[in-house]
Amino acid sequence: MNRNKEKKEAPGAGPQDSTKLWELQADICQALSNPKRLQIPHLLKGGELSVGAMVRALGLPKANLSQHLSLLRQKGILASRRSGTTIFYRLTTPEITQACEIMRGVLRQVLNRQGSLSRNIQAVEPPEE
Repeated sequence: MNRNKEKKEAPGAGPQDSTKLWELQADICQALSNPKRLQIPHLLKGGELSVGAMVRALGLPKANLSQHLSLLRQKGILASRRSGTTIFYRLTTPEITQACEIMRGVLRQVLNRQGSLSRNIQAVEPPEE
């Protein structure tokens, strides 16, 4: 068994397909690059919510929340449905919350390391007077 064999790409798949996938991933990351837009998938991980419920939970003006929701819907992260005058949103891919949790875990690790480094530096170097 040769462990050094490269994985073969699917027929028709090439560097341009791979590049497009990276671009789409960057689009999703960019859509989630706002703290409020990151909170929205967290709110929706338990199921769909109305716009009014999200306004209350996030403390945002309705117009501002609507802009965030519209962008997330355009990127395919959210789907909506109307029931009378109420609009409900849900995640199109629930795994997005797992991805966000993984990133929060990475952030915690980075902050812990930085905190340890900061404490170590302070222990070695006395504060300037």
